[in-house]
Amino acid sequence: MRSSYFTFKGQTSLYVFVAVLFLVGVIFGALMVNALSLEQRQDLEAYLGNFFMTVQHSSQGTEHTAYWDIAMLHLKWVGLIFILGLSVVGLPGILVLDFLKGVLIGFTVGYLVGQYSWKGLLFALVSVAPHNLFVIPILLICSVAAMTFSLYIIRNRVLMHRAPGRQRPFASYVILTVVMAVLLLGVASFETWITPAMMRWVTPMLLNNI
Repeated sequence: MRSSYFTFKGQTSLYVFVAVLFLVGVIFGALMVNALSLEQRQDLEAYLGNFFMTVQHSSQGTEHTAYWDIAMLHLKWVGLIFILGLSVVGLPGILVLDFLKGVLIGFTVGYLVGQYSWKGLLFALVSVAPHNLFVIPILLICSVAAMTFSLYIIRNRVLMHRAPGRQRPFASYVILTVVMAVLLLGVASFETWITPAMMRWVTPMLLNNI
């Protein structure tokens, strides 16, 4: 695949940078838990209590609607990264999205562990970790591809530095994004039908603490 503009070998530094930025977001999100006020903690605890009850008593037959809700959420995230990659000014926005994704995951896991100890960690392992093992790499790949395309536009359109031998970078960018979007549809299936079953296995232990 040497003809492809978006290759891992040529973008290693970008992958490392984006991965580190995401990890910094995770750490920042986990530390944000300590900054919550007592009122905020009580509101979150009440919300999670209702959420656990909903999960425990959720009925079958609503998976189709839930699937498309989850799928559209993932696709909107990828779509936003794709659009930002088309413009030079959107390059910082891609980094912000990666950082925010890390913050959301770090805060969620940090709060669950801080509030429910090992039971919260177990819930995070079955509710947050499984699908994110696929979602996060996909988002990082999309982010690096978007950044690469933005840098390509800067070099070849703004600075007028033509790069010979680069065939159809826009087409490669679109194809890669579509492939990642299709993979996210598969992840959404797992998140819709498998994750809730695992969550229902853990929620009784958490409800005992409420």
